[in-house]
Amino acid sequence: MPAMALRPLLRHLADSPDGAALARDGGRAFVSASLRPYLVAAVLDGVDGALAAGRSALVVAGDDRQARDLAADLHHWLAPRPVRFYPSRGVAYESHLAPPPHLVGLRVAALDALLEAAEDPASEPPVVVVSAVALSEKVPDPALRPHSFTLRVGDLLDLDDAAGDLVAAGYERVDQVEDRGQFAIRGGLLDVYPATEDRAIRVDMFDIEIEALRWFSTFTQRSLGETDSVEIAPAAELAAEHREMAEIGALEDAESRPDVAELLPVDRFQSFLDLAPADAAMIVAAEEEVGPALADHWQDVCAAFHDEDAHHLYVRPDEITAALDVRARIRLSSISADQEIEFRAQAADLAARSLKEAEPELEKLLRSEYQTVVAWPRRGDGERAAYNLARLRATWLDGQRPARPELTFAQASLRDGFVAAGLKLAVIPEHRLFRRRRAERPRPAGRRRGALRSFADLRTGDIVVHEDHGLAEFAGFETKTVGGVTRDYLELQFAGTDRVFMPVDQLAKISRYVGAGGTHPPLSKLGGKSWQTMKARARRAAHELAGELLNLYAERRRRVGHAFAEDSAWLREFEAAFPWQETPDQRDAIDVVKADMERAQPMDRLICGDVGYGKTEVALRAAFKAADDGKQVLVLAPTTILVQQHYGTFSERLKDYPFTIEHVSRFRTPKH
Repeated sequence: MPAMALRPLLRHLADSPDGAALARDGGRAFVSASLRPYLVAAVLDGVDGALAAGRSALVVAGDDRQARDLAADLHHWLAPRPVRFYPSRGVAYESHLAPPPHLVGLRVAALDALLEAAEDPASEPPVVVVSAVALSEKVPDPALRPHSFTLRVGDLLDLDDAAGDLVAAGYERVDQVEDRGQFAIRGGLLDVYPATEDRAIRVDMFDIEIEALRWFSTFTQRSLGETDSVEIAPAAELAAEHREMAEIGALEDAESRPDVAELLPVDRFQSFLDLAPADAAMIVAAEEEVGPALADHWQDVCAAFHDEDAHHLYVRPDEITAALDVRARIRLSSISADQEIEFRAQAADLAARSLKEAEPELEKLLRSEYQTVVAWPRRGDGERAAYNLARLRATWLDGQRPARPELTFAQASLRDGFVAAGLKLAVIPEHRLFRRRRAERPRPAGRRRGALRSFADLRTGDIVVHEDHGLAEFAGFETKTVGGVTRDYLELQFAGTDRVFMPVDQLAKISRYVGAGGTHPPLSKLGGKSWQTMKARARRAAHELAGELLNLYAERRRRVGHAFAEDSAWLREFEAAFPWQETPDQRDAIDVVKADMERAQPMDRLICGDVGYGKTEVALRAAFKAADDGKQVLVLAPTTILVQQHYGTFSERLKDYPFTIEHVSRFRTPKH
């Protein structure tokens, strides 16, 4: 993403007296949900002399999902300023389980960003978005962590020593790297998926020297570029000796299992707020959600611990609330109560079906003197739209705030846009500008199953159906002169010696026989009643089938199923990460499946396609939409090998999302 794609727009807040006062003096404010990411970014970076200017910042959200989404939006609004997401552990301390490596990586990267910023004042201060639950979990002293180390091109490396260092750092040795916190050694190659990186790294060795470091995809195994060095951050929050004690405790029976506080060095656990720099600016992004989230989590903690033991590993809600009262100078809420300052905005959802339909809506905003910005995940899509605009002219944000209201494009992936009257600013993500749905394709009139399009479709010996006479065998073409007119005829052989010569201009009267079984059907006899009787019987059966289908469709329409929510920000992010361009048919299939899922009627649709045509991607997006809405998903495959392949695909594509993925086959024992 280009640096500072959206950042100049944050200066709009300085034009608002209330916005400037909030950024400089602090206070409480109501903010519409769609405007929240912009306002948080703007109070951090949009007003001169703001409270948070030149300081690291902590932004507190309600739960992990909200914190992650907010961090993703702030990343685009504040780029290139570093923005980190600090999640909760994902597993409770009392479970004796270690958190997954990718969560450890996010937590380590966020905390280290704060600590390193305090030591390097010349760098741009980071922004860390943290959930309320993560604040309530105490953090092991960073000195208890395994040591990180750096791999550099040209350094000497012993693979056996490297394997020992990786295991000590919490990495798991596997045959093939698939997820964060894993490594594999094959011959002179070392593959590592660092806990804090989005890609795996392949270390090419020349004897004992690192010859090259290449990023690669764990799914395709293809190279994604080279680098000179990479830091291998720890994949565990505690050193090996402390992890081993906890793992031993987890293997004990529930009755004899020792208390987790006896297995961990809890005397060296601290509150996250105590570890963070004292001068870090703090913003509560959703004040109405923090209290309930802390109360619910503490109730769960107390169900597992005695109250006097819980404080070793968790921070009481009242202590967090007291710390926020002292340190959080800016508090935002989406509940309008007694706040003196309000920032209201409408959700940006033009839902146009085409650029031609969207252009008048954009023109209305410009006539109302709104600075109008359309955010495109891919610059190429924006370039094509700018070229195809009829009446308007769009320019790209170039790091400077536009001097006057105009239509501008920016490259960024935002979840929600907004139209803020008080700021005279409209920001519209591309997926809110268009609401694409599959257009119904007209079917050719008069076409029926087995219909012939030309003479080239016929071969001598083919069985055909004449609508008036029944089944016949095509015997070839013959030219005849009848009544002084010479023309071509089709010779049709019926039962016995009966033959019919049919003019070629009556080709529509015959169709290819499409019966099942592959056997030669009996030919019809000319002049008999059997064909008419058969047609009448088929007509009655068709009427009966039509009636049954009508009753079936009526019953389906009457029944109420689960209507899934519209595409979430995670699903849009997941789709944007697809490394290839969807084909038109694949795009159509995805759209109609998601449209079916969003209706309240039970879904009934079959997607057909040959091998390699993209059916798995359609299933992936449907499964993501269902799981994201809280539903379990079962994918059936006809063979064990296909189960393994799909499991690998789903695990690779969904590794960054909090979905549990498992597979069942004859290779899996009951205990798994």
